[in-house]
Amino acid sequence: MLTIHFLGTGTSQGIPIIGSTHPVCLSENPKDKRLRVSVLIQWDTTHLVIDCGPDFRQQMLRTDCNHLDAILFTHEHADHTAGLDDIRPFFFRQGDIPVYGSPRVMENLNTRFGYIFSAENKYPGAPSVAQHIIDPQSPFEIKGKTIVPVEVYHNTLSVLGYRIDDFCYLTDVKTISAEEREKLKNLDVLVLSALRIEAHPNHLNLEEALEMIEKIQPQRAYLTHISHLMGFHEEVSKSLPDNVFLAYDTLTVSSN
Repeated sequence: MLTIHFLGTGTSQGIPIIGSTHPVCLSENPKDKRLRVSVLIQWDTTHLVIDCGPDFRQQMLRTDCNHLDAILFTHEHADHTAGLDDIRPFFFRQGDIPVYGSPRVMENLNTRFGYIFSAENKYPGAPSVAQHIIDPQSPFEIKGKTIVPVEVYHNTLSVLGYRIDDFCYLTDVKTISAEEREKLKNLDVLVLSALRIEAHPNHLNLEEALEMIEKIQPQRAYLTHISHLMGFHEEVSKSLPDNVFLAYDTLTVSSN
């Protein structure tokens, strides 16, 4: 049994957007307030995070997580990686933090966070990581669970999703090949990005996300990576199929 904690469900600017007077940004409903997208996955005593964005510290303070077994990166964009320095409290308690990503993502992080990844002239207060390079076609194991990478495309950028047991997390999706979709059979829970109502060149909109869910046929699906242009949480939720839900920050769900 997996427990999935939605740490953040917003797009790159979060909701509310700084200075915006859009009605969704002014909403008093806490479900319309979204930090940058991330999930914490828990089984037994294991805690695994997918993506580590600029709201990571705030997100961790809202959980009871005091030990981090791994961070899986989907891709290198700042809203998914910019919080990496905030792994320091975990590092001080437990040592090097295992991080997983594609070769391209690891190269990018080594450049941007050289003081974390390099062992040379290490500043005493800097965290350190244990790097693990992912081959998109090769499953790997963390704490007894098999992790299956699922390659999707964010326009032309390769992004990795991850399947664990009958749960799969796919963010920043625009397209997925039929071959990769074969990895998504018999899901209990699918988390899938859906940016807004109108079409977008780099992301699934709501209609496209629902069409993809219909093809994959999970038992339940939760939409994430949501912008203010999706609309109010309560209103959009009423329009969704019975097995599809608009995720929100602090939502917790279980998967077989």
